[in-house]
Amino acid sequence: MALDRLRVYFLTGSLHYYGEETRRQVAEQSAHIVAGLGAAPEIPVEIVHTPTLLDPDGIRRACIEASADDSCIGVIGWMHTFSPAKMWIAGLQALQKPFLHLHTQYGADLPYGSIDMDFMNLNQSAHGDREFAYIMSRLRMPRKIVAGHWQDPAVRGRIGAWMRAAAGAHEAHNLRVVRFGDNMREVADTDGDKVEVQARFGTSCNTYPVNELVKVVDQMADADVDRLCAEYDELYDVVPDLLPDGERRESLRDAARIELGLRAFLGDLGSMAFVDTFEDLGGLKQLPGIAAQRLMADGYGFGAEGDWKSSALVRIVKAMSEGLAGGVSFMEDYTYDFGAASPAILGAHMLEICPTIAAAKPSCEIHPLFVGKREDPVRLVFTGAAGPAVVVGMVDMGTRLRLVANEIDAIDPPGDFPRLPVARALWVPKPDFTTSAESWLFAGGPHHTAYSQAVGLDVIRDFAEIVGVELVAIGARTNAEQFRRELDWSNAYWHLAGAV
Repeated sequence: MALDRLRVYFLTGSLHYYGEETRRQVAEQSAHIVAGLGAAPEIPVEIVHTPTLLDPDGIRRACIEASADDSCIGVIGWMHTFSPAKMWIAGLQALQKPFLHLHTQYGADLPYGSIDMDFMNLNQSAHGDREFAYIMSRLRMPRKIVAGHWQDPAVRGRIGAWMRAAAGAHEAHNLRVVRFGDNMREVADTDGDKVEVQARFGTSCNTYPVNELVKVVDQMADADVDRLCAEYDELYDVVPDLLPDGERRESLRDAARIELGLRAFLGDLGSMAFVDTFEDLGGLKQLPGIAAQRLMADGYGFGAEGDWKSSALVRIVKAMSEGLAGGVSFMEDYTYDFGAASPAILGAHMLEICPTIAAAKPSCEIHPLFVGKREDPVRLVFTGAAGPAVVVGMVDMGTRLRLVANEIDAIDPPGDFPRLPVARALWVPKPDFTTSAESWLFAGGPHHTAYSQAVGLDVIRDFAEIVGVELVAIGARTNAEQFRRELDWSNAYWHLAGAV
């Protein structure tokens, strides 16, 4: 997905009563706001200015047009003047896109010396938006509200974050997850209701026999394999055994053949996310390591051990983060450092951590793997870059889906990992280890997550609201006792919301 192919409609409300001159000014000023927002660095997608909406039929048609436009990921609404909200009922009921209510006005300053009733009639957002907000509340319509002047970078940043969340919801609605094999046997939090995920997100997940993939892998041309191996040689610090004259070069060629086969298989299906499991490898010579890592680096979602929910989530977060600094990866909480002044979490996996989070050039290595009963897999080994991040996981609570998120600070390790043959990241969770861990455990948070140094909790929160799923967030201000009470309230809310 490319954000530059997506767009958001900007709907401006007014009324016939104000006369031709006022209507002309409304249209010009609305277009100026759209142009100013569109040129701002905080805004990631195109904003489309639409004619001023003056009557119920025009409003309904504009909402239907936005809903029918496959490139439209959301709608921004603003009442420049007063716009009687009963006019909006049919349109809002027909709208099937995420909605942001922008509460602003054209000019930033009040012209005390020259203000007259012409100015007052033109600049009526202060009460026009209140009338509009009432009908949205009356209709119980989910939306984002951003209040402030449209030239304020903070306001633009909040609009941009919502746009990224809307892009994530758009991607989720069109996402296909390919599943090679089933969920790892007897594991609970990686499993879930695929029908509920498709009904809520639009994301489909279907299983394909792994040997169907093997057929495609075996068809990859030797010349293409050699070219990809040469790319590995150029991009990574390849260990001597895997170099062209190394004893294990053929293992690198096997890994490259798997990557080419995966790309071809997923491309034919139009899929941007996949999972595998070491319990069902069929005729694959290796568990995909470098292949999974490099596909993630190119924007694909991935989940290990059949964890299709994490694969979808990684892809969605990658789509939301397009164009931003920082990477996004599949991640697993692995082990702890209690000896540090602030206890830290070491995240890793057997093979599949995305190199977009690497602090330095990855090393291309080959090591034994104690599961899978296949040949030693090739993988990229590195340590994640320091900086703020968020980890978010998805679990099926039986009656609903829940996202659990934690703000964290990735840190530079105090020592090297000379014997650790996998990529990893070290972080300190907010607000502290004890509060974070206990809150995560009470929330039923999973052991697999999407790790993001690109988009933060603000975007994740907007995404959850757009798709209508529960989000429980752990951050700098979390109090453990209050968090437990909020879980109880959330349980009650979502039970009642599901019932109605």
